[in-house]
Amino acid sequence: MRAAVLKEYGEPLEIEDVDAPEVTPDGAVIELEACGICRSDWHGWQGEWEWMGLKPPLGQILGHEPAGHVIEVGENVTEVSEGDHVAVPFNLGDGTCHECRTGHSNTCENVMPLGFVEPVQGAFAEQMHVPAANHNLVTLPDGVSSTDMAGLGCRFMTAFHGLAHRADVGAGDWLAVHGCGGVGLSAVHIGEALGANVIAVDLTDEKLDKARELGAVETVNAGEVDDVPEAVKDLAGGAASVSVDALGIATTCQNSILSLGNRGQHVQIGLTTQDEQGMVSVPTDAMVLQEIEFIGSLGMPPTRYDEIFRMVQTGKLNPSAVVSETVALDDVSDRLESMTDFGTVGIPVIDEFA
Repeated sequence: MRAAVLKEYGEPLEIEDVDAPEVTPDGAVIELEACGICRSDWHGWQGEWEWMGLKPPLGQILGHEPAGHVIEVGENVTEVSEGDHVAVPFNLGDGTCHECRTGHSNTCENVMPLGFVEPVQGAFAEQMHVPAANHNLVTLPDGVSSTDMAGLGCRFMTAFHGLAHRADVGAGDWLAVHGCGGVGLSAVHIGEALGANVIAVDLTDEKLDKARELGAVETVNAGEVDDVPEAVKDLAGGAASVSVDALGIATTCQNSILSLGNRGQHVQIGLTTQDEQGMVSVPTDAMVLQEIEFIGSLGMPPTRYDEIFRMVQTGKLNPSAVVSETVALDDVSDRLESMTDFGTVGIPVIDEFA
């Protein structure tokens, strides 16, 4: 099969013919029809995240936002069958640990980050293998396309979990989203669907225009104001109730916290870069004096995907609205390179693998 293989950090991925995956007793093989290209892939391509143990080894197949059809299942797999249309969450659980058994498989004690570690090769390929298939595969509703659902592997479901499960977003609340990449734009769309008044913050007018299309009622160009938190507070008529750092740099994290009022909630979705290496100073005194909550949010348990699907079926959510373009497997390196200067808008999705 064809796959895009990491040979050197920061260099174009090599399109190679590699062995197709073999099914294990508890696993399933998926024929890929779509895979999003995520900024997390960019971090792996750059050889970052070694401080989290997520620096992909050379020879790895990246890609962690897949959708496709099951073509083979192991002898112990009972929850999916050949022909099923599925999405694959990036944070694969083992299905047996305490976290998985209590509905928190996104924080599995033996989590396998899809496309970042050798045992789980990623989805920049014609086929991929999914371990613990009974636990990890999500069957998609009838009538949806793999391209439209690709963001459910990471960015869209990550934003949904952060806002719908981890934070307390209520009708009419002011929600600030700092960083309008794929996960930030997803958060804008989801926040609006949950009834919040969304303020989108970014440095790029094109991304802010897209945020308005997806439901933002106000926008802030961070490069055109002296004080981003004060600009957010002015637009909110006081302060934001919930604020999201969807990027992961020190500036957006700090601005997000400082955008909040008393008992506000900061949701950290973006992971840090080589500059921060997991450590960001925060306005501790303000957090104490205002009783601000700092909430971490990672992925989403597959058992809760039906909440997204019900909102899609009733027209409240449209994951395809965040998809910006479709490309071929051969184009993946160009899209990763464009992310170096934040040159993509929305979610690019591979829909041609052969």
